[in-house]
Amino acid sequence: MIGIVKNPVYRRRLLAHRIGIALSVLAMAIGLAFLAWILATLLIQGFGALSGPMFSLDTPAPGSAGGLRNAIVGSLMMVGLSTLVSTPVGILAGIYLAEYGETNRFGQVTRFVTDIMLSAPSIVIGLFVYALYVANVKHFSGYAGSIALALIAIPVVVRTTDNMLRLVPNSLLEAAFALGAPRWKVAMLVRLRAVKAGVITGVLLALARISGETAPLLFTALNNQFFSTDMDAPLANLPVVIYTYAMSPYDDWRSLAWGGALLVTFTVLFLNILSRTLFSQKTPR
Repeated sequence: MIGIVKNPVYRRRLLAHRIGIALSVLAMAIGLAFLAWILATLLIQGFGALSGPMFSLDTPAPGSAGGLRNAIVGSLMMVGLSTLVSTPVGILAGIYLAEYGETNRFGQVTRFVTDIMLSAPSIVIGLFVYALYVANVKHFSGYAGSIALALIAIPVVVRTTDNMLRLVPNSLLEAAFALGAPRWKVAMLVRLRAVKAGVITGVLLALARISGETAPLLFTALNNQFFSTDMDAPLANLPVVIYTYAMSPYDDWRSLAWGGALLVTFTVLFLNILSRTLFSQKTPR
């Protein structure tokens, strides 16, 4: 053992190992420090804006009392509709890729396009929906915003479902086939049920991602200063209100922007924690 310790090659490798660990810890500490700084600033500024009127009043004119009720309702409507659209589409597409994507040329192309969509800038998706829908109907709308958000959420659900279904052991599938079950029933009632917690996790992660998206909504839903539930018209939403109010010269608007940012952050944090704890599951065996 003493000879190994005195070996110059071993000592160089040990030194390189320790330097690498130290640099990794330093990088992690720097990242956590900036994250803590951001969260601390958000908590200090945001908690001061949290109040009853913020949830009961609509966005105000400068210098008057108001809240974010219309923006909260608008965001819930658009995110809810996009989730209703993206969840079944993403799950069914993920099932198709897991069942036929390996040998099917169309499945391979679909998986490749899905990977591209996962990394596509959200502003590009917003411009795409603007050119395809908004420019043709000649007005912004909540429907356009929901379409843009759904296009962002679908690839997340597809890849999560595909990856989770691949974890199901072949022995379980062979047992179902041996009992005479058709392939569609094995996919829906055996394979999907075995990883339902992981699929729900993917849906929650997609929901968390689209909850704070601003860029696509600037080109699709835009904003509305008044309370409205008309999805075929410009609709208020938290991300755009935060973006607008944060750059304004009015203190009351900036205070509402901090409160809205804190609300969105807590929502995303809650969804991420929920997806990692409540629906966590081990690899099927």
